[in-house]
Amino acid sequence: MPQPGDPNPSSLSTEDAFLELLTDTLETMERPARGPFLEKFLKSIAHVDINEAASLDIWDKVLARKRELSETIGKRVALQAALVDVLASANLVRLPILMEYEDLRKLQINATTDFLTGLYNRRFFDDYFEKELNRSIRYSHRLALVVFDLHRFKEVNDRFGHPQGDVMLQMLATTLRKSMRTSDYAFRLGGDEFALLLPQSDTEQATALSRRLRAAYAATIESLGLDVSLGLDYGLAVYPDDGDRQEILRRVADDRLYKLKNLARTHAPAPAPPAAVPAATRPPATTEKQVPPPVEPPPEESMKAEPKRPDSERRRWERVSLAGTRAYALIGEGVERTARVVDLGYGGVALETPRPEELEESFHAVLHVPILPPVRVNLRRIYLGRGSSGSARIGCAFVT
Repeated sequence: MPQPGDPNPSSLSTEDAFLELLTDTLETMERPARGPFLEKFLKSIAHVDINEAASLDIWDKVLARKRELSETIGKRVALQAALVDVLASANLVRLPILMEYEDLRKLQINATTDFLTGLYNRRFFDDYFEKELNRSIRYSHRLALVVFDLHRFKEVNDRFGHPQGDVMLQMLATTLRKSMRTSDYAFRLGGDEFALLLPQSDTEQATALSRRLRAAYAATIESLGLDVSLGLDYGLAVYPDDGDRQEILRRVADDRLYKLKNLARTHAPAPAPPAAVPAATRPPATTEKQVPPPVEPPPEESMKAEPKRPDSERRRWERVSLAGTRAYALIGEGVERTARVVDLGYGGVALETPRPEELEESFHAVLHVPILPPVRVNLRRIYLGRGSSGSARIGCAFVT
């Protein structure tokens, strides 16, 4: 199949590229398994009604004829030409057109794509990754590999059923397609495992794209109202920084993916000592499984009752709601996590996250809020309460 950046992308037509792919696939099959497929294949493209043994014999002759013609004229001959030649020589051609284009297109799509998500499949990933890596080596270009999977996806299947799990996978595929450049390729490797190949991308660019994907996917599934902290975990590797072979880059990306997953699984910050939390905002004592209600600022009525309060004091209680926007925060250093920004005030910010255990008592964050440029801040946890859709709401104060 022609790929972006090929020196001669028009050397193979769509039909010929599919037949080449078909040839490679048949080579990996045992001979007894090829017969039934070839019998149906020849019947569908040329209305040739022959048995399995004859179909295998015809296919061997086609491959031999292709090699012979290529050697004779000194350049590659399309498999389609050899197929027509062999069938015509055997008086088996019934129609001048071997295959309707739409039928060929369907076969091509089935051979290279995942039926559920419409993304490229695992077999095409292995083939294209090798070709793109060789091209990057040849032209001294960088190549980034990003692997993804869904945090707690099994819980979605167990609680809501596999049809709901399929919806989550399809929503992720849609998010990937919307976020990629035209030169990028997305793949479903199997289950909830996905991958991106990003030609001419370095670590910084690949990391930025991965962060955007996490935030975009979180915003996309929020409307479903699932009380499961489903999220997108990722790991990446870049040629030549992390290796120059496919298996090495894949292993590095997988290791970084599981580092992120293990961090989410094992990182549980110790509770803050009582003195660290101001008395006015300290949550009441609760049982082990209770979530303390959020401490809200005084209502608007109370502010009206104190008209003489200085403006600077009143502003400390005023908040700007960011509900319904795509405001989010990137949290941490190195391995970042994403949280929604639900409101913003003079002295702090309120975040929502399905995984509050990932947030330490004090932490760094970069706020991405509409209209404003990204802002780097230091935050300290003040209260923990219930958010929307099963998430936790965390009130944070700005720390200078």
